[in-house]
Amino acid sequence: MVVFIGIDVAKEVHWACAMDRDARVLFSHAVDNDPAAIGALIDEIEALEARATRTAIDMLGGAASLLCAMFAEAGLPLVHTPGLAVNRARQGIRGGERKSDPKDAAVIAELARTRPDLRAVEPSDRLDAEIRLLVGRRRELVTEQTRRAARLRDLLSGLFPALERRIDPTTGTGLMFLSHYAAPEDIRAAGAKRIVRRLTKAATGLRGLEALAEDAVRAAQAQTVAIPGGRLQAEIIADIAREALVALDRLKATDQAIRERLANHPDAALILSMPGMGATLTAEFIALVGRIGRFDSADALAAAAGLAPVLRQSGKTSFLRRAAGGDKALKRLFYQAAFTSLGRPDSRAFYDRKRAEGKRHHQAVIALARRRVNVLWAILRSREPFRENFKLAA
Repeated sequence: MVVFIGIDVAKEVHWACAMDRDARVLFSHAVDNDPAAIGALIDEIEALEARATRTAIDMLGGAASLLCAMFAEAGLPLVHTPGLAVNRARQGIRGGERKSDPKDAAVIAELARTRPDLRAVEPSDRLDAEIRLLVGRRRELVTEQTRRAARLRDLLSGLFPALERRIDPTTGTGLMFLSHYAAPEDIRAAGAKRIVRRLTKAATGLRGLEALAEDAVRAAQAQTVAIPGGRLQAEIIADIAREALVALDRLKATDQAIRERLANHPDAALILSMPGMGATLTAEFIALVGRIGRFDSADALAAAAGLAPVLRQSGKTSFLRRAAGGDKALKRLFYQAAFTSLGRPDSRAFYDRKRAEGKRHHQAVIALARRRVNVLWAILRSREPFRENFKLAA
């Protein structure tokens, strides 16, 4: 007997449903997200004495981490069913508009039974898990830093528009300046030389500080009107700038931690050899993809990223269109790497050829990203670094 298990993953309580090859339900019940309950589920599966089992889950990482680790330790194979596939499959059955955990678990089990193409969930080793955590942390820091920069620009545009146009609140120099000076009257009183001396003592390596101080003083001398609430606005700007400086240091430390782990990862040097794949994109690729063995072909990897064109055919009408599905984060990664690689002659030649064919800029970069998926997949499967004769522009 072959048993197919579907698990609807949740933060506190999972729901597990098992069925045989004839879609006969063997059990369906809740499973607490704790070691004892998951262990009892594993015992229940093993008690079925099935010739083989195939367990599908609808989530990777997060709330599914303990479940995945315990199933891997027990030697029970896992596959992943994307949430979109589960939703579409549920909507295609009778009463599909009604959603519940038992129904979703049954749908996941049915997908495990009928879809042999579901990708295996490979147990993460320590290095992969740490890179995934650091990439997630870096993403959080960048998002928060972007929000702070937008807030600083908004406040500055109301307090001191000329300074908002001149300063860059994403750099260490701009943030250090704003942490001490934001109000026009404070900048006029201090003068350019005093500002430079004070900020040079506070931090080293501030680029373009002298020019910024001189421009800020000239702008402050031109704005003599007091803004209602301006003093408090300046204090809030300084407070946010100090938070951003701390976050900038944390971001640098996170980047350093990522580089240290990439130095020990077996795939990192191969991925880094690909033009356009810096340390950050390499870490994101490892975090999103894991090991390349999960993908049977470059086409499968491109499809996972939503870069493979989709056939639309009905009657005599047949055409290819851009895929709407796929992992958006993985697609953004390939797109960004392709855009970065445009400085290379081979990538530029391919891009220019697509533009000459009438494709817009975005379409040409997408086409380049798709071609680069083939190269990266070949690099990882052959275990050979990138060479010019891989011919991106072929």
